[in-house]
Amino acid sequence: MELKKLSKITKRKKKRVGRGYGSGKGGHTSGRGAKGTKARSKVPLTFEGTKIKKSFIQKLPLRRGKGRFKSLKKGPVVVNVRLLNLLPKESQVDIPALVKKGLVEEAEAKKFGVKILGDGELKLALTVKLPCSKGAAEKIVKAGGKVMKVVKEEPKREAEKLPERKPKRGAKKTVKSQKTRAKVKKVKPKRKA
Repeated sequence: MELKKLSKITKRKKKRVGRGYGSGKGGHTSGRGAKGTKARSKVPLTFEGTKIKKSFIQKLPLRRGKGRFKSLKKGPVVVNVRLLNLLPKESQVDIPALVKKGLVEEAEAKKFGVKILGDGELKLALTVKLPCSKGAAEKIVKAGGKVMKVVKEEPKREAEKLPERKPKRGAKKTVKSQKTRAKVKKVKPKRKA
């Protein structure tokens, strides 16, 4: 039997850093060197020897130039008019119909919505129940179809109540309503010559 393959008899404990000279990594700096960011507890990801350098910021895939503050939110799934020729004649065009034909993915369509654009020609009369571009709507009507208006349901809000004005100190307790206040104009007294 070789000495290499002998089973371990002793268990060596983990080195406890900074617990005196006997720990193996003791003393003044405990193996961390002298001062600087790497001698502290946590080293940030942006550390390059000094504070963040311009080179690091330039490497990041940030949007630059015009439109950099625009939202990165994904827009609706686009379906062109020419693809609607795959649907049966005089059928309704909505998300389930497009999913059934495999023109859009169900999860994406439900999350982001679907918009129909006017690329290509339409040869069928269809009833479209989705948002369309102006060009697409014209082509659908020209082919003998209909475009139904899509109304987005907005959450109902309660009517905002104006706070009641408190009378000023020393003023009479009877306070006129805001409407009558607006009607009454202040007339300045004329100066005597």
